[in-house]
Amino acid sequence: MTRITIAYFSSTGNVHRLAEAAAQAALKEGAEVRLRRIAGLGTDTVVPGTEDAVTAQTEAARDVPVATPEDLVWADGILLGTPVRFGLPAPPVSAFVDSTASVSIPGLLADKVVSAFTSGSAPHGGHETTLLALYNAVCHWGSFVVANGSSDPVLFREENGNPYGSSSVTRNRPGNVHEDNIAAVEYQARRVVRAAGIVARGLAGA
Repeated sequence: MTRITIAYFSSTGNVHRLAEAAAQAALKEGAEVRLRRIAGLGTDTVVPGTEDAVTAQTEAARDVPVATPEDLVWADGILLGTPVRFGLPAPPVSAFVDSTASVSIPGLLADKVVSAFTSGSAPHGGHETTLLALYNAVCHWGSFVVANGSSDPVLFREENGNPYGSSSVTRNRPGNVHEDNIAAVEYQARRVVRAAGIVARGLAGA
């Protein structure tokens, strides 16, 4: 059974919604799935007017286990989720990536299949650069980047189109993930499961 870890940080719940949809799609594809939240830093950005949503998201994710580097080592495929922060991953996600040195430098993340998804307020507010910044770290891990590309009709729906990974334009409104974005991240999760399975089987037979 292909093993998939979905590790995400969500401030107001939009990335959390994408992560849940990805997890359900991976399960339906036959994978064993770990859904993990990346812990906040205690100094995370709160956009004015979203304070109640941040509190609600903290409560909603309370029972989701906190991500650790071991969760990445365990997996054949990894999906990383982050809000957009000035065209970069959110600081908790960057800190989590930094914490992987103990497993990535010895090569324990090599040959994993990795993809990423994001959510941000504006259509041209840094979705692409956020995902590409995460993929820089994936290259250091020695993992395989599996982007969405233009590989399925769902990616051509009006609210989609980012070839690097699924992204949601929420305009700072909690609970504003479009159904097109849900369909995209479901496709992305299935793609990661299939690719990770191919790689894992190939390595086992090598």
